[in-house]
Amino acid sequence: MSGDRLKEYLEQMRSAALQACEFVAGMEREAFLIDVRTQMAVGMALILIGESASRIMAHHPDFPVDHPEIPWSKIRGMRNFVVHDYYELELPIVFDTVKISLPVLISQLDSLHNWHAQGE
Repeated sequence: MSGDRLKEYLEQMRSAALQACEFVAGMEREAFLIDVRTQMAVGMALILIGESASRIMAHHPDFPVDHPEIPWSKIRGMRNFVVHDYYELELPIVFDTVKISLPVLISQLDSLHNWHAQGE
């Protein structure tokens, strides 16, 4: 059961990251900065990614230690910032996070999935 939850959290992270990337696909920074709907959608995706990362850190503490290539604390920190300081968000940083960091995270999560499929 515990392994199933871990896989579920990882898939939730991946799904929310993919959605965030889809929300800004083809969008330039300037368009993002004036598109409140997309900003809010991306914010929610970041919350979901961070919430799953937080649950992994809390319920499967050895997993982040075994996979330090994923910035678990930064992901959780972004979630906390979006939740608690939404009106203070620096939107250019949010945009860059989605355009630059989330594709890397998706790739890392895909690698974990492939690794598990080979029989971790």
